[in-house]
Amino acid sequence: MADPSVIKLPASKERRPAAKRSRPAEPRDPEPEPDPELEERLRRRNVKRLAELREADSSVKVLEELLFGGEEELLERLKEEDSEVQTGSLLLEDDDEEQQEDEEEVEEEEQAPRGPAWVDEDDELDEEVDMTHRYRRNLMKGDAEAVMSKLKLQERMKEQFQKSMGGAPSWAESGAQKKKMMEEEEEEEDEDDLLRRTGNFVASSESLPSGTIRIKKCLHANKARPSEDRLSTVQFHPSAQVVMTAGLDQSISLFQVDGRTNPKIQSIVLDKFPVHKAQFSLDGETVIATGLRNKMFYLYDMMEGRVVPVNAVRGLNESRVKEFSVCPDGGNLLLTGTNGYLHLLTLKTKEVVGSMKINGDVTGVAFSQDGGKVFVNSEEGEVYVWDLRSSRCVNRFTDDGCVRSTSIAASPNGHFLACGSQSGVVNIYSQESCLNSSSPKPLKAVMNLLTAATSLAFNPTSEILAMASRVQDEALRLLHVSSLTVFSNFPIANRKYVYRAGCLDFSPHSGFFSLANNKGHAPLLRLLHYNDF
Repeated sequence: MADPSVIKLPASKERRPAAKRSRPAEPRDPEPEPDPELEERLRRRNVKRLAELREADSSVKVLEELLFGGEEELLERLKEEDSEVQTGSLLLEDDDEEQQEDEEEVEEEEQAPRGPAWVDEDDELDEEVDMTHRYRRNLMKGDAEAVMSKLKLQERMKEQFQKSMGGAPSWAESGAQKKKMMEEEEEEEDEDDLLRRTGNFVASSESLPSGTIRIKKCLHANKARPSEDRLSTVQFHPSAQVVMTAGLDQSISLFQVDGRTNPKIQSIVLDKFPVHKAQFSLDGETVIATGLRNKMFYLYDMMEGRVVPVNAVRGLNESRVKEFSVCPDGGNLLLTGTNGYLHLLTLKTKEVVGSMKINGDVTGVAFSQDGGKVFVNSEEGEVYVWDLRSSRCVNRFTDDGCVRSTSIAASPNGHFLACGSQSGVVNIYSQESCLNSSSPKPLKAVMNLLTAATSLAFNPTSEILAMASRVQDEALRLLHVSSLTVFSNFPIANRKYVYRAGCLDFSPHSGFFSLANNKGHAPLLRLLHYNDF
């Protein structure tokens, strides 16, 4: 009889799932029987490892002692650990105090002034140096200084270096000196701000000192629109705070002068007309511009914004018009012609009303203070004095030592006449002697230029004479007229700023000085001695 607790499954369900028909099922190996000896060895090894782990793990051992009656030993151990921790903390505090003391000692050593690493006894000896050596001869101020101590020689070399640099360099100044210079610069900036706001026109009462000149570089006058070619002209407006530039890029531009941004007012372009020279009329309302190869010239009316070409001038028998000067009377132009001719042209009718002639080609003209006479130098080294009212030559003399003249300028106060030559020598004469003597002697022959003195310009107060040569870079000097000495701190040594200078001009009250160079720029300098524009 079958047991009812046993449920017998159908034969189809008792079977295992059949393998895939494509691969016949492999027979399975019978399971091995357990080995009692092997199991006993494994059990003993596990017990031994557990005992080793218990001995190695202190936390487990402490826990066992706590659970199984090791309270007293545990308390004693905790007391010992507590005392060790306190002792260690005291040691740590002592170490921190020692470290802090060491740091304070280091700080004191750093704050203390450091002495020399060694002392050479020979340095303390006051040795004497032979100053007649060719390397040190220029440091002598007299024959009495043929022998000089080392200390005094160092001071003399320092003085000469500062003189050539226009003062002590910034890296060699003390903190007090730097602070003083910063305060002076702030005062100068405040003065410039006052000038821009109020238009101060109160001239300085003090005379310009010689030696060095207080000067400040500003942004180029035509920075807002530099010329794409050589700049031929720069001129300040006679009554407004405006400067004009013109150049071979066929343009004339006007800029407002503030020394900081110098914004452009307007520009005009004359088609196929490289500008050789441009100049304001006496009233400042018109610009006259001449070209390189043209008989025609332009008049630019700034009030109406109108450009008027002047094609034909009645009575002018010249193939081209390049050089000219605005007469002090305001209504006439003095045109420089060829073969020694000078033509007086009236702007009202655009016709020639008189002509003058000298021997040789004209290299420059300059008007006297009253405008009644004109000084004309010839290429042959002679200077002619003409009376414009009578068109008569009233005097003639030879420029002392000159072989070929290149430029001429007369001081506004009527006291001086400067004549430049091909050799770079600039002779300074008294205008009175030039008017009355047939062989005047120069007050001073200035020889600071090594190439032809092509440009000369006095400032409005007749205290400065600017001399330049367009043949060489940085060939520009400023002469202190009263002492007839050149300012030693201009141009700046070992730094190109001027390049090849052409036209030179001062602002109406000598506050600014600018020039036209071959790079298309008009460098602008602030003369700090003068308080106004």
